Amino acid sequence: MKIYIDGEFYEKADAKISVFDHGLLYGDGIFEGIRFYNGRVFRLDEHIHRLFLSAKAILLDIGMTAEAIIEAVLETIRRNGLTDGYVRLVVTRGEGSLGLNPYLCPKASVIVIASTIQLYAEEKYTNGLILATCSTRRPAPAALSPAVKSLNYLNNVMAKVEAIAAGAEEGLMLNEQGYVAECTGDNIFLVTKGVISTPPVSAGSLDGITREVMFEIAAEFGIPLVEQDMTRYEVYTADECFLTGTAAEVIPAVVVDRRNIGDGKPGPITLRFIERFREIVATTGTPI
Repeated sequence: MKIYIDGEFYEKADAKISVFDHGLLYGDGIFEGIRFYNGRVFRLDEHIHRLFLSAKAILLDIGMTAEAIIEAVLETIRRNGLTDGYVRLVVTRGEGSLGLNPYLCPKASVIVIASTIQLYAEEKYTNGLILATCSTRRPAPAALSPAVKSLNYLNNVMAKVEAIAAGAEEGLMLNEQGYVAECTGDNIFLVTKGVISTPPVSAGSLDGITREVMFEIAAEFGIPLVEQDMTRYEVYTADECFLTGTAAEVIPAVVVDRRNIGDGKPGPITLRFIERFREIVATTGTPI
């Protein structure tokens, strides 16, 4: 495996960062998870655009142009001989002191990893996931904006631990007001009486790339899709539920807190969206 670090490629065993890197010490950095299919990188420009927005929000100078990062991503995939897989693009604040001051980190560090990934077993896309509500809440936007895809994922990790302890495969996360925000690593969508709904990003959810594709598919199918605050009651009483994310793609959820969603099986609209999403990713994207 070849890993890109700051303009050079290293074997996995030799790919190292400094123990003084602020990404390691303080979670001070940003990332993007990117998928590629059939020799094409899906929504690469959108991912890089979001990376630079995250960098701007936290006053992080990446030190590379968007074009240079795109080429680094593509070249990393090429050097690993992959046509289908997953890229983890990480930008840390770089090496600095043991203090918090980010201005003592003279240069950001850019890391690109290209590998394969399977977040859930294929049977889960047919049968659906079990969810459990987590007591761990999403941070308030005033504390850490959900729009910043930062390296601070301990909140999500602890929620995932809760979900697993409850016998579930994914955790439903609420915001401080008690409204549904998202899952530990995915956006959530409900289908109720033929209308699809999803929490607004202001509720504490990431404005996901795959989430945006759902809006496009809904428009194509002529199915209403609205952003609205939702409580667990709306989740419990929905006809269908599905989750979206770069790694998860589009996957049904059929049980939440021991309550069946609809009849406890993936619904027809969910299955249509999964099929259409797979068609889109198989035929579009930036050629590797």
